[in-house]
Amino acid sequence: MFNRPIIFAAVLSATSMIVAPAIAQQRNPAYQAARSQGLVGEQPDGYLGFVVPPSAAIRAMVDDLNIRRRAAYTERAAATSSTVEQFAFTSGCNLIMQTVPGEKYRTPGGAWETRTAAPPTRDSRCV
Repeated sequence: MFNRPIIFAAVLSATSMIVAPAIAQQRNPAYQAARSQGLVGEQPDGYLGFVVPPSAAIRAMVDDLNIRRRAAYTERAAATSSTVEQFAFTSGCNLIMQTVPGEKYRTPGGAWETRTAAPPTRDSRCV
């Protein structure tokens, strides 16, 4: 996926500029409740996913957040000469790493896991 190490390094550096603001925007009470209840979780592709079938309100909230993430990834990918997918993947690596114990995340194999005190299982391409 990352044939050019320089692009990967640029994407990794740029994600640090976007991940913190993206997380801050998403820490509204409804999002935080859905996350802490294990209804939604971080995925390796950089987007939120549904751990269980969502209510209409949860689906709308997650769809909105994922649209905002896609817009941010698109903007930053253009600035780093990477693809949106590369930028989203690198963001996914960072967002999974930033989960806290009790929160859900999707492993590279596709299973939902609950974060413990141990580091999360991430794709081998994550640095």
